[in-house]
Amino acid sequence: MSTDKQIHMLDELQSLLEKQIGLAQQGNPASRRIEVLSEQADSLVGKIAKTGILELAEFKHRRELLHELYDRLRLALMTQKAETAERLSRVRQGRKTIGTYRSNIRL
Repeated sequence: MSTDKQIHMLDELQSLLEKQIGLAQQGNPASRRIEVLSEQADSLVGKIAKTGILELAEFKHRRELLHELYDRLRLALMTQKAETAERLSRVRQGRKTIGTYRSNIRL
């Protein structure tokens, strides 16, 4: 496989990760789009791993950049998960409050 094609795969992986980060930061973690991008990234990672390009010293910077992007994605998804859990907790509390009001009205 040519170096140009390998570099193109690294560029494509970087783009996919950046798109996932953007979507996660927009607040729609359940989006099917994130799932599709993740599947594409996973497939690409497998191909890149087979080439061994990231093991080469001249691609150390790219390896570090991709590692940073994965960290940012993980943090964005963790933040989204925490926000979703908080919203769910508020919904549950609201349902509980409504239930209490309903039972008091019937008395």
